[in-house]
Amino acid sequence: MSQQTPQAIRGTQDIFGADAEAFAFVVETFERVRKLYRFRRIEMPVFEKTAVFSRSLGETTDVVSKEMYSFEDRGGESLTLRPEFTAGIARAYITDGWQQYAPLKVATHGPLFRYERPQKGRYRQFHQLDAEIIGAGEPQADVELLVMADQLLKELGIADGVTLQLNTLGDGASRDAWRTALVEYFRAVKGDLSEDSQDRLERNPLRILDSKDPRDKPFTADAPKIDDYLSAEAQDFFAKVTGGLDAAGVAWTRAPALVRGLDYYRHTAFEFVTDRLGAQGTVLGGGRYDGLMEALGGSPTPAVGWAAGIERLAMLVGTRDDVPLEVVIAVENDALIDFAHAKLAELRRAGVTSEMVASGSPKKRFDKAAKMGSLRIASISLRDGNTVVNVRGENDDDARTALIHGILNP
Repeated sequence: MSQQTPQAIRGTQDIFGADAEAFAFVVETFERVRKLYRFRRIEMPVFEKTAVFSRSLGETTDVVSKEMYSFEDRGGESLTLRPEFTAGIARAYITDGWQQYAPLKVATHGPLFRYERPQKGRYRQFHQLDAEIIGAGEPQADVELLVMADQLLKELGIADGVTLQLNTLGDGASRDAWRTALVEYFRAVKGDLSEDSQDRLERNPLRILDSKDPRDKPFTADAPKIDDYLSAEAQDFFAKVTGGLDAAGVAWTRAPALVRGLDYYRHTAFEFVTDRLGAQGTVLGGGRYDGLMEALGGSPTPAVGWAAGIERLAMLVGTRDDVPLEVVIAVENDALIDFAHAKLAELRRAGVTSEMVASGSPKKRFDKAAKMGSLRIASISLRDGNTVVNVRGENDDDARTALIHGILNP
C-alpha cells in the first residue's frame, strides 16, 4: 500500500511564480526605502523564551492565551515561535548593549507565527516588514516613521485608496484618566455589552472602543473621548506629529476609536487602511510604546515602530511577471555546448538575462527557444568547421544590442 503524500499544514502557503515575484518586490522595495532613511538591518531569532512575549503582550491577551506556538525544549525551557517582532527587538536592545547606539533605527522582515483562523491575507505562518526607532522620545521620530511608511506604499504603487488613520493615546497621566472614565462609563451598561467587551471592561477597556460586535456599537459612539483628558504636553506632542506630516505632504485622517490596549502604549497610534482587502483592511500599523522596555525589565526607554504584512501588501501589488528574458541561446550542434556555456556565463556576468536550449532534437532546439518569449534568439551552429552565431529579434536599444553582439561575436 502506498503512503499518502503529506499535505501543507493549514494556514501555511507555498508561494510560486508571479505571486512570489510580488512578494519579492515588496521586500526589495522595503530594503531600498529603509536604506534611504538609514535604518540599520537586523536579524532576529525565530523563537524566544516565552516570557519575552507573555510579559510584553500581556498574559491575558488573545495572542498569548490562544495564538502562540509555544513548546518546551529538551532542557525544560518554555520557548515560543515569535508572533511579532517588537518584543524580541526590545529584548535584544536590553540584553545586547544596543543602548550605546540610541537613538537606534532598525528594520527587519521575516516569518511570524500565530495560531488563528486562516482568512484572506492572514496565515498561521505569515511575514511582516518591521521598522523601529528606539531611544527617541521626540515627535520627530513618529513623523519619520510615518513618512517612511507613506513612501513605501507609494513606491510599491499601492497608495491610492489607502488612508492613514491617526490617533493619540496621550501621555501616561492622560491615558490613565481616560481609562478610568471609560471603566465608569461602560460599567453602567455592562449587561448590554458583548461577552468579549464584558471580559475586557476591567482589564482592557480601551479595546471595547474598536469592538466589531454590533451589540457594542450603540455604546462606543458616546463613550468618553481621549481629547477630553489630554494634558497640555500630550496635546502639544500630537500637534507636532500632525504638523510634521502636513509639512511632509502625508495625508492623514483622525480616527478617535483607534486604540492600543496594552498600558505601555503612549501618544501616537496609527494604521494605513484600505477597502481593497475586504474586512482585513489594515496593511500597516504601529504606534509609540514608551513603556515596553520597563515591562521587560529594562530602563525607561521611549520607542515607536510599525509593522506591515507582506502577504497583504503583495495582494495589493498584484501578480508580477518574471524578469524579461533578453537572450536565449539555441545550440544546434552538441559540439558547441561548452562554447555556449562560456557565452552564457559572459552574458549573465554582464547583467543580461539569458537561458540556453541544448537538449532534445538539435533540429527542434530553435523552435523550442522561440517559444520561450525571449527578446532575442541566438542560434549557434557549425558551418564548414566554423562556429556561426546568428542573433534574431533585435529591439530599439542600440546600446544593449551592441553589448550582446560584442559578447556573442567578439
